[in-house]
Amino acid sequence: MVTRPLKIAEGNIATDASAGGLHPGARRGAVALDTLPFGTPARVVSVGGEGSLALRLLEMGVVPGAPVCVIKSAPLGDPIEVRVRGYHLALRRTEARAILVLRDE
Repeated sequence: MVTRPLKIAEGNIATDASAGGLHPGARRGAVALDTLPFGTPARVVSVGGEGSLALRLLEMGVVPGAPVCVIKSAPLGDPIEVRVRGYHLALRRTEARAILVLRDE
């Protein structure tokens, strides 16, 4: 069996929300995961970043619609601990900045 590497089209990757550019599928009110307050439940809207980073996050279950919650941060603020689909994941703030989320109401 021949396997081919997965290609992620530029148009499918979200831009940095702090720069004002949102992924076309993102809704107004979406914020970067690194700015989400501790304990606030949210859902992933889009995953951005360079191709390999976005692919790795998707492989770990950080996909649009997945429930997320920021649990805590390290003493110096980086990395942060995030609960995704019931498991805990440590992410650098730069990696978390590439994930857009929408707060659950």
